[in-house]
Amino acid sequence: MTEKQKEHEIRTGCDRGLCRAAIGRQDRQLNTYDWLADVPGNADTTDLVEVQFKHTRKGYYHNVNNLPLKKGDIVAVEANPGHDIGVVTLTGRLVKMQIKKANLKSEDDIKRIYRLARQIDMDKYREAKAREHETMIESREIAKGLDLKMKIGDVEFQGDGQKAIFYYIADERVDFRQLIKDLAAAFHVRIEMKQIGARQEAGRIGGTGPCGRELCCATWMKNFSSVSTAAARFQDISLNPQKLAGMCAKLKCCLNYEVDDYIEHGRRLPSREVILQTLDADYFFFKSDILAGLVTYSTDKRIAANLETITAERAKQVIEMNRKGEKPESLQPDNQTKEAKGPVDLLADGDIHRFDKSKKKKKKKAAAKTAQKPSKADAQKSKDNEVKE
Repeated sequence: MTEKQKEHEIRTGCDRGLCRAAIGRQDRQLNTYDWLADVPGNADTTDLVEVQFKHTRKGYYHNVNNLPLKKGDIVAVEANPGHDIGVVTLTGRLVKMQIKKANLKSEDDIKRIYRLARQIDMDKYREAKAREHETMIESREIAKGLDLKMKIGDVEFQGDGQKAIFYYIADERVDFRQLIKDLAAAFHVRIEMKQIGARQEAGRIGGTGPCGRELCCATWMKNFSSVSTAAARFQDISLNPQKLAGMCAKLKCCLNYEVDDYIEHGRRLPSREVILQTLDADYFFFKSDILAGLVTYSTDKRIAANLETITAERAKQVIEMNRKGEKPESLQPDNQTKEAKGPVDLLADGDIHRFDKSKKKKKKKAAAKTAQKPSKADAQKSKDNEVKE
């Protein structure tokens, strides 16, 4: 790689997931649209800057040197010890709102930005990032040798290579004091252990969900809210653990996406325990289409018998009539009973010999062609006659 190419990489930031617009594969998840970017004087309102690092890690720093920073710049920031390399993702007023959202109350959590990344900084950064995968594999072997019930899912080196963060997942509390000593002796860096959940691990690894799309936790989702089986009950989803679990073996986060709409529409439906009485029979709740506002009733509590599907408004009308001691002739409005639909025979109007006819036509065409063609003996005689003439 030439010096011009290296300078171009530093300016554009196209290196290992760092992109100029800060919306690359590793940055999409933390990218925030700055809708105040075009407002005059937005960047001068505060010296706070949001900087993001690998995957879901980001921090907030003071621009004490008044550098002309903009979104996508690669900077060297203060770390303990040494410095780290990250990408500027946000400047101006929105940074204060992000700090409130992150609940950073102590000023000690906000460090300084040293400078824009130089060529030496980027070289150290590449060397540190090149060690991450091998370090993760070797650290797993060390943890296995100590018989620790934990899984190291990812390793992130600091920009200057002086520190490494080991992300692990464990169901129980783990005493990793001896592990830290062994890791420090093996890699000669400062060790920091950070526990993550199964969902955070799935977001770091990535993958494709059963819907065919990339995992939400690996693309746009920033915060993880608790998911319970009540969300599945509100949406009338079968409580099948295999279908409700995601790639992280936890309940799918998408169960919470539409649950509010289902709760709102569910309030418009009548109670499931109410029995609708008509002159013909009593009808029991069987199933419902919550978003469409339709309810299906059966004359038997346990099985589907004489099913009648009506709207929620009609069901409430029947309930109100039953309270007054009245019984309608049927569940259908205006005495219009639903026509009984029997099984449909798809071949009722079809001819079972239609395939045989096509074969006969093909045979007739083939016979006609062979009849038109002269035999070999006739062809030979015609040739002999032509020669004689």
